[in-house]
Amino acid sequence: MIIRKTWNAALTGAALLAAVVFGGPAIAQSQPSAEAVDIARQIIALKGGENIFNTLIPGVIEQSKYMFEQQSPNLGNALRDVATKLRNELAPRQAELNSEVAKVYASRFTEKEIKDLLAFYQTPLGRKLIAEEPKALDQSMTYAQDWARRLSDEVVVKMRAEMKKLGHDI
Repeated sequence: MIIRKTWNAALTGAALLAAVVFGGPAIAQSQPSAEAVDIARQIIALKGGENIFNTLIPGVIEQSKYMFEQQSPNLGNALRDVATKLRNELAPRQAELNSEVAKVYASRFTEKEIKDLLAFYQTPLGRKLIAEEPKALDQSMTYAQDWARRLSDEVVVKMRAEMKKLGHDI
């Protein structure tokens, strides 16, 4: 269960990054050029996107190690050694993931659009957006969570009141 939650959180983070990096759905081309893919890689790097994707391989390895440690706690040292070996062995696969992600992003925009995006992110406003957007998203998520908690409290009170009207004390 913890493994699934961690994995889902990683994927959710990756999906959020995708939305932040490229701003939502846009369909432009199905087979992006090599230049468009390269530009998409640059945009991802500028926005720090590789940091999110760089946690996937180690995260999957740690989840598997944790699962086996729960089943066989006495194998902890051996599992740590195997996990270290696998991190080194699978590290080159990160380039494969980064390349495929860049292709996905590049396929959502025309080559001109992706060039324009890179040009924008290299401007002072673009650099400010890169720096400030994660903070704004964090503040927004914190606000939304607090708001949802307040709404939940309100709904509980109202639901109890309505149920009491129907003769049910909950």
